[in-house]
Amino acid sequence: MLWLEILILAVVQGIAEFLPISSSGHIVVGSALFDQFGQAIPEKLTVNIVLHLGTLAAILVFYRRRIVRLLGSDRRVIGLLLVGSIPAVVAGFVIKEYLTACLESPLTAGLMFPITGLMLLWSARHCSGETTCRELSYSKAFVVGLFQAFAILPGISRSGATIVAGLGCGMRRDEAAAFSFLLAIPVIGGAGLLEGVKLPREPVGTVPPAVLSVGAAVSFVVGLVALWWLIRWIDQGKLYLFAWWVIPVGAAVLMWQI
Repeated sequence: MLWLEILILAVVQGIAEFLPISSSGHIVVGSALFDQFGQAIPEKLTVNIVLHLGTLAAILVFYRRRIVRLLGSDRRVIGLLLVGSIPAVVAGFVIKEYLTACLESPLTAGLMFPITGLMLLWSARHCSGETTCRELSYSKAFVVGLFQAFAILPGISRSGATIVAGLGCGMRRDEAAAFSFLLAIPVIGGAGLLEGVKLPREPVGTVPPAVLSVGAAVSFVVGLVALWWLIRWIDQGKLYLFAWWVIPVGAAVLMWQI
């Protein structure tokens, strides 16, 4: 039944990477549930990398026109993305060096889910601004990056935290979403590259490549649909509704762990 569990995680990754409910939190909780009540998933690192690459591909396809514009009229945004990526890079190295257990802890996810919910509820009280990605200051790009760094913890939604931060910096809803997902490209791609170079040193895999390929394809397709759905909800000012998912999930996970 390993293939079924990986496909379930692929669907969860595709949905939760873009909807503001924390993909890492749901993957951590889902893996823990499989470990306790089902078949433990081997090579979690490999599976996680492959599923993230599927959702990264979804971002590249969905924002392909914006990415092309980075080479032309939106060249200034490249510098903003680099500045916004600095906090996550620093935090990522520190957490992986000293707090790795937190990244795999369902208890951490349970504690962080309600914080994501509170951030989303705040967005309901904040009107859309007028600032576009090109008009964003470097200091505000760094602030958005700080929120992305916080989202390294499972249970904190990366998309939710960075979109809320963008709104707090006066950005338009659609531009806050665009900056959030453009900011994900170097972070997800870089993390996948750093972890991927370790794979040749790992023991020979036990997860069939065909299963991994299907998992990546599923996370890509589901991710595209989830991203399209999220953009529509952001435009309608309904981001806060996802709080009514993550807050109860956090409470349930805490009850299970405690």
